[in-house]
Amino acid sequence: MVNHLKHLLDIWYPQRDSQLWVLATVYKTEGPSYRKSGAMMLFNDLGQQYGLLSGGCLEADIQLQAARVMRSQQSLTVCYDGSDEDDISFQLGIGCGGTVYILLLPIQAANNYLNLGDIRDHLAEHAQGQYWQLVADNADAQSRWLGSGATAQPGLVAQENQTWLVTQIKPQPHILVLGGGVDAQPLVTMAKNLGWTVTLWDSRPANGRREYFLAADALLDCPINSLIDIPAFTHWDAAVVMCHNLEMDAQAIKTLQASSVRYLALLGPIARQQQVLVLAGLRVDDLRIPIAGPAGLDLGAELPEGIALSILAECHGVLQQANGVSLSGALDSFTDNRRFL
Repeated sequence: MVNHLKHLLDIWYPQRDSQLWVLATVYKTEGPSYRKSGAMMLFNDLGQQYGLLSGGCLEADIQLQAARVMRSQQSLTVCYDGSDEDDISFQLGIGCGGTVYILLLPIQAANNYLNLGDIRDHLAEHAQGQYWQLVADNADAQSRWLGSGATAQPGLVAQENQTWLVTQIKPQPHILVLGGGVDAQPLVTMAKNLGWTVTLWDSRPANGRREYFLAADALLDCPINSLIDIPAFTHWDAAVVMCHNLEMDAQAIKTLQASSVRYLALLGPIARQQQVLVLAGLRVDDLRIPIAGPAGLDLGAELPEGIALSILAECHGVLQQANGVSLSGALDSFTDNRRFL
């Protein structure tokens, strides 16, 4: 199950009128929590759930609250306090110890489906914007969808004696993989499992064949310098160059310097990267988009699957502006312990 909002809405949209639906959103947290403010989940009257608001501990009870909303067709707020021994979340043993506040809104034609159809359309076009939800108990559900020009700070906003939750909605990352060799297969599959949009390019007839890349959203075989004419050229967030051909890799690196990618990886050691740059007529200091090369985090990977994991982990960290270090420091501890083995 992919949990990105776009995938949830793609499931909901064809069934929007055939079942009763409720949108559940985390609107505030205190202390540690599995998901943060703005996380969303969908429930229907068949008992189906799409997405996660906790580690799977609270969803059964949230389903019961969603059933109340389906009957009343009014908004509802619920609180789960993991530090209160009398609270349902404590009794369920969610373990985080924090407090989570959740807003449940009925989705119906009368409230324009909470603008979720508009959000789905914008995400399909790789656009972003702000989603406003009225936080209130026993009230008519209200929402707003504002385009990319909206500038309100995400979080709870007071406006005309009402409280609104403002959530920044962004499309799922779109990654371009250049090179359709055997080692690209696990990378494409893993990226798709993350919920990303995946495009694969390879102009060689024997590579990049659909039967080997069933998970890819699109396959391209145009000349490398024609990528700039592809409509998605300005939508790609990341690119991994792994053609295993110096000339092709050089052309790819040069072409992608005009793109919007925020992460550009090149497979191979530093010496090979220098060869590629020379062939491309580029210098490191002249690169508009720096090259992650050797690509990936140092996970000690040797096989294609491990290498794909290390590259996507680094890519994920760059796109989320995270530092990619061990959260617990366990990596350093285990590395130190090797001395005694």
